[in-house]
Amino acid sequence: MLSRRALGRRAVATFIAAATAVVPLTLQSSAAAAAGRPFFYEPPARLPAHNGDVIRSEPSAFYLDSLKAIKVNASAIRIMYRTTDRAGKPIAVTGTVLTPRTHRHAPRPIIAFAPGTQGLADKCAPSRQLAEGTEYEALPIKGLLDKGYAVVVTDYQGLGTPGVHTYMNREVQGRAVLDSIRAAQRLETANLPDSGPVALYGYSQGGGAAASAAELARTYAPELKIKGAVVGAPPADMDKVADSLDGSAYSAFFNYAFSGLAAGYGIDTGPYLNSRGKQVTDDLRDNQCTTQAIGKYPFLGSRLLTVDGRPLTERLKRAPWKAIVAEQKLGNRKPAMPILLSHSVLDDVIPHRVGESLAADWCRRGATVKFTSNYIPGHIAATAGTSAEGAPWLADRFSGKAAPSTC
Repeated sequence: MLSRRALGRRAVATFIAAATAVVPLTLQSSAAAAAGRPFFYEPPARLPAHNGDVIRSEPSAFYLDSLKAIKVNASAIRIMYRTTDRAGKPIAVTGTVLTPRTHRHAPRPIIAFAPGTQGLADKCAPSRQLAEGTEYEALPIKGLLDKGYAVVVTDYQGLGTPGVHTYMNREVQGRAVLDSIRAAQRLETANLPDSGPVALYGYSQGGGAAASAAELARTYAPELKIKGAVVGAPPADMDKVADSLDGSAYSAFFNYAFSGLAAGYGIDTGPYLNSRGKQVTDDLRDNQCTTQAIGKYPFLGSRLLTVDGRPLTERLKRAPWKAIVAEQKLGNRKPAMPILLSHSVLDDVIPHRVGESLAADWCRRGATVKFTSNYIPGHIAATAGTSAEGAPWLADRFSGKAAPSTC
């Protein structure tokens, strides 16, 4: 049951969102059409007053297959909401609020699901892929819905909305995750509790985003009742991750990171790249989602893409990149909630030692961390290990059981 104050806040937020969205509809529609972007993803000229305020929403769907033969039994609502970029500027991002058509919990917990690497192209936004049946993390999301939890999935900055997706930008990803919870709580049509229990969940890029949200929550969103965070294979230290990605089977991920960090800090990548580098980068930004990009650009070393023939990993060790990379490091802040950190020893994308070091850093800062290792071969397959451990661990956190620690 919502308080009168909460109902009033929602009413004000709804009024502000409507007022800010109505004026520029014609101009925004033409801008969206020119960019080949569905209108829903074009932000209005003015944003509402508070982070987490819903700008607009519309009915959506969640399919497990691209033929749309298997529809998940849940309410799906696509949302646009306000958050803040790395520099503190208000921005609009999109996402999806999913509510199962079951009533196992009262109040119903909300899980902020931070998606793993989707790509840079707007069509790769999870809110679009969930509706098209092409989201590769559909099963972990469905697994949480099957437990009776509501799930909100952010698209992050620039994924679907205008601009280059700020992939691997620690702070803006964490903020987008936390504000997605606020948006789900304030979305009237979802009918979710506005001050109930919540949790964070993510693997790979999502693991980093969930970890960032866990570190930021104490100061950025202190009102949220976050019971725990499931963090799988987080890219916690770019110094250690970049070299393993460049020229690997997942070399597209390194290009994503170079583009995403540049976008977050206002750096033009053009002067660093030769004609081949510009062609590959433009293709990844405009056309290729993760599953296609891995197949199209395997083992492509960045030295083949640069004007001077030197790998971009060398650039990351010099100004201005060195300071930028250092700012993305996780583990320098203590999470305010218990953490389950899961990582495969056989991870072929993010080295196991990266997750192990993050757990040690958090433990030194006094956090409650359970670090678990598995031997599932390969980064992609190992997401199953995080899911298998994460679901019962979350159930214990929501039931009030004391969190275990390996510190």
